[in-house]
Amino acid sequence: RYQRRVHGALKVHEYTLKDKNFSKEGNFGFGIREHIDLGLKYDPSTGIYGMDFFVVLKRPGARVARRKRTPGRVGLGHRVTKKDAVDWFKAKYDGNIEGGIWATL
Repeated sequence: RYQRRVHGALKVHEYTLKDKNFSKEGNFGFGIREHIDLGLKYDPSTGIYGMDFFVVLKRPGARVARRKRTPGRVGLGHRVTKKDAVDWFKAKYDGNIEGGIWATL
């Protein structure tokens, strides 16, 4: 369900995000100005509002750092980096990155 919303919002942006939309921990976020671009119905009592989307990428096993019993640490090699997030975005949505060194890769 959430994937349809993110996919629709990326369609509004024409599958193009800026380099600064990606954090160094491998998350990315972006916003849209009007909710009706997603195909949602317009309600005069509410008006038009924007929406922000934030996608958190994690690998299996990330829970070990948050569990109550015997919490552990997620190693550096197992964490999601900015490069991993950019590569995933390009592969999953065939997206483009504007600005930064990732635009050329």
